[in-house]
Amino acid sequence: MRRGHLGEPEEKLSEILTSALAFVVAISVLVAVHEFGHFWVARRLGIKVLRFSIGFGNALWRRTGRDGTEYWISAIPLGGYVKMLDEREGDVAPEDLPRCFNRQSPQRRIAVLLAGPAFNFLFAIVAYWAMFVAGVPAVQPVLGPIAPDSPAAEAGLAPGDRILAVDGIATDTLMDTQLELLGAMVPGGRATLRVEDQDGNQRQARLVYDGDTQALTEPGAMFPQLGLAPWRPRIPAVIGELLPEGTAAASGLQSGDRVVSAAGEPIEDWGGWVTFVRERPGETVGLLVERDGAPQRVELFIGATDDGGERIGRIGAGPLVSAELWDPVRTEQRYGPVAAVGKAVGETWRMSALTVTMMARMVMGQVSVKNISGPINIAQTAGFTAAAGLTAFASFLAIVSISLGIINLLPIPMLDGGQIVYQCVELAKGSPVSERAQLIGQQVGVALLLMLMTFAFYNDIVRIAAG
Repeated sequence: MRRGHLGEPEEKLSEILTSALAFVVAISVLVAVHEFGHFWVARRLGIKVLRFSIGFGNALWRRTGRDGTEYWISAIPLGGYVKMLDEREGDVAPEDLPRCFNRQSPQRRIAVLLAGPAFNFLFAIVAYWAMFVAGVPAVQPVLGPIAPDSPAAEAGLAPGDRILAVDGIATDTLMDTQLELLGAMVPGGRATLRVEDQDGNQRQARLVYDGDTQALTEPGAMFPQLGLAPWRPRIPAVIGELLPEGTAAASGLQSGDRVVSAAGEPIEDWGGWVTFVRERPGETVGLLVERDGAPQRVELFIGATDDGGERIGRIGAGPLVSAELWDPVRTEQRYGPVAAVGKAVGETWRMSALTVTMMARMVMGQVSVKNISGPINIAQTAGFTAAAGLTAFASFLAIVSISLGIINLLPIPMLDGGQIVYQCVELAKGSPVSERAQLIGQQVGVALLLMLMTFAFYNDIVRIAAG
């Protein structure tokens, strides 16, 4: 089943263009924030900045400020840089020597290097603050079907239970629950839940997973592995959007039709209707539908398509989903301007701590490396969140900004963190790190980054192939 009025090629092209545009916007914004941090602190410390560029390569637009700094928007929107005056890169006029980056004390250089990641964290705080003031729509952590003979079933969890806390930490939303469960179950495989049933009675539930907890960290695997599923509304079998080239439209079905029965079988909901259609590729079946309150007979031809080597039915129709269906579990996180500051700082800290923890556990082999995302997956996520609205896109930007800040603090010579290590060594030994040592470090750094990027691309390709 598909939704939408565009044909599949047009839909794909639209998704690709949306993802590409959202990716460029996201990268440009976050790089601008990061580089502005370096730029702003360098200027405040009296260091001469020669160029501030968003992107790499030739300039598409440039302007020279009154202080001589060049501002560029460059052709390749996949990064950016701040170029500061430095004797190691060319001759410097005697009067400008005090303003060279290499002439600054290690402490001042560290301040400039730290400023980029710091501004990424500051951006995340501002983004979260704006979201919490405007109101963040969310879903309550209410459980749906529980898989039999699963850790969730053994813990006594039941459909309709709401998870109030994980290991004593309150979980107001489904996302809170997923993050706290991930932190609690990996690597220990144990978590204590405080839950509330549909009658308002509260109890403790002990969730125990005795398998390899790394399996819980596979993308989208934790809830199914534990036997959990979030609550989903029961969607009525009402036709919503129709593909013009689909067999549903060709057979005379209309948007708003409610499927009452098919081939004499009653259709209870949209899930039952999808199952019915998938099992009958190439068949013609009689439908009883309700149209404008009156019964109507329709002869429906069910088309066929290939789904991973399996021939299934498809008619080119999507459900009519009302937002009110989610009312039982819908919530909103909204705070006043002052309270939102603390909430934004807390959320930034939580996401930062989780990112560092997961990265460390990934190195130790406790977290699946399939979680490493490359530019393709990031672009797809950017497109999805941009299409979902400003709040979703702002949340995406905040998370990526935090990740960018943390990655740049890693002690890899090509990154800010590696350069900070050099300054700390200079502080300790009283002289700069030798050029040979820096060259070797840069070569190692390039090799590590290339390995990481190659693995990230591989994960992206595997995800696309699996999808």
